[in-house]
Amino acid sequence: MSEIISNNTGRTIAIGDIHGCASELQTLLDLIQPAPEDTIVFLGDYIDRGPDSKTVIETVMALPEQCHVITLIGNHEVMLLDALQQPLMQSLWIQFGGQQTLDSYGGDISSIPKEHLAFLRECVRFHETDDHLFVHANYLPATPLDQQTPQILLWTHLTDLRPQPHVSGKRVIVGHTPQKNGKILDFGHLVCLDTFCFGNGVLTAMDVHSNEVWQTAIRT
Repeated sequence: MSEIISNNTGRTIAIGDIHGCASELQTLLDLIQPAPEDTIVFLGDYIDRGPDSKTVIETVMALPEQCHVITLIGNHEVMLLDALQQPLMQSLWIQFGGQQTLDSYGGDISSIPKEHLAFLRECVRFHETDDHLFVHANYLPATPLDQQTPQILLWTHLTDLRPQPHVSGKRVIVGHTPQKNGKILDFGHLVCLDTFCFGNGVLTAMDVHSNEVWQTAIRT
């Protein structure tokens, strides 16, 4: 979990699911130009499916040198960590994009650096500010986030559950449910920033206060 943080001086920018798209992440950061007073909230799913999960992790780990960084955990990070603890889970993880992650590290799960695994283990399930909630996948509207299950927070797509506004009255920013048209899904009280980067979509960032949006170009 993550504590409530107020940031009255800089921007608060959320970035959707990256899924190994390292070049798109760097392009997005070049567009954003993070400043020391800014906070970037990553919504999880740094790894799997795309071509360069290793570089994504390295880029995110280095970013605190430029600005404040909040890193949420996604279901793909959970699958990797489960695969490390339970070898029988490795085949399931590989089916959901883990092979691309292994390839980026040289083909063997034992080649993933300890500091990268430590980074993934330190990612939080949600982040809360004075007026926003950030979570990877979804939420139950009547329940505080710290009382919700991993199944809801990390795994449940908006196509399976489209929640009403949260009881806190705060706008909720999520990823996880891919928008294959490359457009942000905005219900007002709920915004989804997963714009299918690893497929034929784009990587998206949004300043949650000004609603300014940055997106990478569609790959051809």
